[in-house]
Amino acid sequence: MANPKHRSSKSKTGSRRSHWKLTLPSISECPQCNEPRLPHRACPSCGYYKNREVIKLKAKDAR
Repeated sequence: MANPKHRSSKSKTGSRRSHWKLTLPSISECPQCNEPRLPHRACPSCGYYKNREVIKLKAKDAR
């Protein structure tokens, strides 16, 4: 296997790693309930996707 001939400096290592970053998820708003949701997915709070109910959600217990 190949081995490095010279030690990489901190600035060289840092400039190489400068593009390693996390991307934030794009969050859109549900048109039915105005809750945040991920795009191209059914809303986890109301179960609607493209103005149709695709998931039947159970009602939360009122205690």
